[in-house]
Amino acid sequence: MGSVAKTPRNGAVRGAVHRHEHLTKQGILERAFTFAFRGLVYAQIWEDPDVDMEALEITPDSHVVTIASGGCNVFSYLTANPAKITAVDLNPAHIALNNLKKQALLSLPDYATFHRFFGLANRPENIDAYKEFIRPQLDDTSRDYWDSRSPSGVRRINGFKTGFYKQGLLGRLIGFVHNMARKYKIDPTEILRAKNIEEQREIFETRFAPFFEKKFLRWLVDQPAALFGFGIPPAQYDLLKVDDAGGITGALKSRLRKLACDFDIKDNYYAWQAFGRGYGEHADAPLPPYLQKANYEAVRDRAERVEIRHTNYADYLDSMPAQSLDRYILLDAQDWMTDEQLTRIWTEITRTAKPGARVLYRTAAVPDVVAGHIPAAILDQWEYAPQEKREDWTRRDRSSVYGATHLWTLKPHA
Repeated sequence: MGSVAKTPRNGAVRGAVHRHEHLTKQGILERAFTFAFRGLVYAQIWEDPDVDMEALEITPDSHVVTIASGGCNVFSYLTANPAKITAVDLNPAHIALNNLKKQALLSLPDYATFHRFFGLANRPENIDAYKEFIRPQLDDTSRDYWDSRSPSGVRRINGFKTGFYKQGLLGRLIGFVHNMARKYKIDPTEILRAKNIEEQREIFETRFAPFFEKKFLRWLVDQPAALFGFGIPPAQYDLLKVDDAGGITGALKSRLRKLACDFDIKDNYYAWQAFGRGYGEHADAPLPPYLQKANYEAVRDRAERVEIRHTNYADYLDSMPAQSLDRYILLDAQDWMTDEQLTRIWTEITRTAKPGARVLYRTAAVPDVVAGHIPAAILDQWEYAPQEKREDWTRRDRSSVYGATHLWTLKPHA
């Protein structure tokens, strides 16, 4: 997630996404995807950080390297007390958002102000807090981003007054789906009022499941460009399309069913984002770890451990000494990569990895995209996590987005 930037970074972006010639169908889609990803894509990340931290077994000595995306997980990993986190991304909007979160933690006066800013993210007071506390501490590039105007003419920071989680490519796509559902007399927020999982399942099967049989929806999701807002590039779309007997519509339906039915709504902040477009206004609304009151002091005190870099993941690794890193998080970025790109990044991971290092990533479909795509001489140095563990992590990922979770550990003799 979160890998596209404007000039002069477009060359790196094209290298990450473009796999076909300009005038082929796939080539045109890849370039349209790059164009769509020029600005803010993810206001909130969609990988469960609790699953990540369990799988990674982060220790006080760990140097974690991750793709920044919306930053929720970057700062949630601080609850595991790592020595350092390096967050990299090619998208300047995501870099600006991560810097905003870091300076908010360091500068805002208390938890209530921090929660209002990122937990509610829809109050006029947030603009005053930005001007007084955060803005003076931001780097020039991030400050210019938040002070500048979006294509709609509104200052970007004003999103925290009107509803930040409705912003970005994904936020707007979720809003579009909500509007379309209402045209079919479906209220997406109804499931948030369910009293238990049984009621959640009844609402899904009677209200939401029939939505996927609508001809217009089936036609729409058969257009790869329609799913760009979910962060699904053409290469990943093709993987997802064959992952379910029902095709792309079946895959989306099964994952929405998991989101709606497999976890108690009261505990799943991803469901609140999907069905309510925010974390909820009530006092006990579910929140990611970095926004939970119990974690606030620890996250604030450790925020300086986060380093935010506007660069390519492989380029960052290339700049690091041998055996200097030990926790790697690649989100779903490898779904996009060619064998050459996979080989480069795994060569650098293996070179920079300390003994016992761990690599975590997800895939849209169930099959792994690394095994069989990089030289055996590299992969043979790594041990794949047992299937039952991988399946359990995938099952318990509350975001419900991915087909599989993958973890590799560097063997002791490597």
